[in-house]
Amino acid sequence: MAKVMTCEPFELYNLLNQCRTVSRLADINYLCLVDAREIQDYNTSHIITAKSLKMDSDGKFLLPVAVEVDSMQHVVVYDSTTRCLHEKGRAAECAQVLAKASLCPVHMLSGGFQRFSALYPFLRTEKRMYTIMELENLKTYPLEIVAGRLYMGDVKQGMDPSILTDLKISTIISISQRYTLESMKGKQAILNIPVANSVLSDLYSSFERICSFIGSHINMDSRVLVVSRQGRSRCSTVIIAFVMHHLKYTLEEAWKYLLKCKPNMRPNTGFVQQLSDWELHIMGTKVTDISEPHF
Repeated sequence: MAKVMTCEPFELYNLLNQCRTVSRLADINYLCLVDAREIQDYNTSHIITAKSLKMDSDGKFLLPVAVEVDSMQHVVVYDSTTRCLHEKGRAAECAQVLAKASLCPVHMLSGGFQRFSALYPFLRTEKRMYTIMELENLKTYPLEIVAGRLYMGDVKQGMDPSILTDLKISTIISISQRYTLESMKGKQAILNIPVANSVLSDLYSSFERICSFIGSHINMDSRVLVVSRQGRSRCSTVIIAFVMHHLKYTLEEAWKYLLKCKPNMRPNTGFVQQLSDWELHIMGTKVTDISEPHF
């Protein structure tokens, strides 16, 4: 039987917005998201791609039809408001049923549908069925790194007015030599850092400026979005540098932190060396061995 754990709304948000060439939600073994509320509540509105489970004559939840729970990478269940494992309710009952079939931990969404939909109303829907093509073409949002404050994505997301409006983004940092962003009708503060994604490029000299810029805007309760062309190398480098600076994490700690948010992040080798130098600057010593294979 799999372990039952809780997850925060931003963690589910990040699961829903993972993307490689297309949305990860198009992978049938990626995410099993279950709505454990009453069927009338589910039909009124639910989190995108969530499924409602049927119950037997004794009021016990049945496993989802046509879903191989044991092959899923992620299993998440929610009800209306359950926040913790000790609360009795539909989410807890459903999680126990799923845990018997799952090989990976089953997560209960803290705060349930009410909390999640209050934070991310744009991820609510009435739609119950999707084709693979529809899932491949789902709009993905920038990933949330510091809840409600710091996001990372690609240039296309940084130029999408609806995304900026939905996430209430007021500050954007663009790390790109080819793309220079301009404020959408003067609503966003923009910092353009013209750096190419090359092992020879220098991002280190901009770390202090970027971290100060992000920190000052976060302290003013602004929401900051960092973008690069694909949102993988330059973007990840800057986010790791900020996490090291802001939370006083080692390079390895910041690396692991970001991997949980974006598993396919990948600073190039030149930027990894610059992050190692940044660790020396922040910590006064190099704690992380960047010769380790995962770097």
